[in-house]
Amino acid sequence: MASFSFGAGNAAKLTRLPLHLAGRLLTLVVPRSSDGWVFGCAVGIADGALALWNVAEARGQRAVWLVGDRRQARDAAARGIPHAMKHSLWGLWLTARARVVVVTHGFGDVNRYTVPGAFVVQLWHGIPLKRIGLDSRETLRPPAALGHGILSLLTRRVLGVAYRLTARRIRVLPAASHLVRGRLESAFGLSDARVPVTGEPRVDVLSQGTPEGRRSAARAIVDAVTGPLDPATRLVLYAPTWRDGEPDPAVPSDDEWGAIVDVLTRRDAVLLVRSHPLGAGEYRPPVLTDRVRGLGSGAVPDVTPVLPGLDALVTDYSSLVFDSSLVPLPVVFLAPDVSAYARRRGFYGTYGDVAGDDWTADWTHAARRLDALLGDEAVRATALERAHALDARVHAFRDGGNAERVYRAILAGLGQRRGRR
Repeated sequence: MASFSFGAGNAAKLTRLPLHLAGRLLTLVVPRSSDGWVFGCAVGIADGALALWNVAEARGQRAVWLVGDRRQARDAAARGIPHAMKHSLWGLWLTARARVVVVTHGFGDVNRYTVPGAFVVQLWHGIPLKRIGLDSRETLRPPAALGHGILSLLTRRVLGVAYRLTARRIRVLPAASHLVRGRLESAFGLSDARVPVTGEPRVDVLSQGTPEGRRSAARAIVDAVTGPLDPATRLVLYAPTWRDGEPDPAVPSDDEWGAIVDVLTRRDAVLLVRSHPLGAGEYRPPVLTDRVRGLGSGAVPDVTPVLPGLDALVTDYSSLVFDSSLVPLPVVFLAPDVSAYARRRGFYGTYGDVAGDDWTADWTHAARRLDALLGDEAVRATALERAHALDARVHAFRDGGNAERVYRAILAGLGQRRGRR
């Protein structure tokens, strides 16, 4: 079963209201420091938070990373990053004193109870294709126990007001382009001034260095998790998006597994399966094979640096399709529930705007499409042209300097001309 749903998450938020009130009272009496920053990221020492951390550290910025578990603490220590447990009293105090709070998913990336009053930088974690925040009714889904009556309706309205008030704390929310900026402004209820077009720090790694260097580094990450692979073996990543607490409908049948493994064997390829960390679904072939391997978030918290090492991507509604366009990668779109997902969650534009009209609804057809991508240069070239076109639509910058631009936007918001030296 899935580990999270909006209904369950919103129920937890309601039970935490007294703690939020207590935290707010604390921030009213505890002054914030003049220059202290705290960083947090739901997936670990990774993503845009790490890219921005590296820039801030190079400028001599005083900062602490708030970690959620021992694994994250070990990762921070290995990088020489000062850190503290976010749920500890020390984490609560550091958040209460911080002038700047940097997160990638939500305020729970740090100590959520003492965020009010800080200069909040929300880096987010991908360009949205599916509707998010205030643009999606799913975000405000009431707890299931309330049913569908008047109490459920009132709860949804209360959650909507709370979401807007919370989002107003965000002072900087970087956008990849003006197209993406409009989506983020709508989803978070923010003005233009708070959503600067700087590019996303999380994808700087896809533009820095040389293509050969990026591919070598990416393959090394995969080898460290799966064991050494022949450099000639092609890698295909399957990355389904989260189904809001529901099981993934694209888990292959035994016959579909047979078709997938057959293609992988003939094309000397390995399928790396990366289920969403909040999702559900078992991706285990019915027969023993080394052609299908896991690349879960527990082993690789941030998959973005892996993208240059891939030869194709299979996905449905994941923001990885936008990230991968920077490589670029050919994409097989596998979406068995487009109509249902559009009704429940909704898209920015239409699914066809991104996937075209040749997306597949099952693994049988997806395997055929993948076979063509890996075996026919003309088909691959057409897919790469589509990736380039998507890149041009959603990314304003491809110079590896997004984190630097975000850092400057923060300093401007704080009224500083330059960072600490």
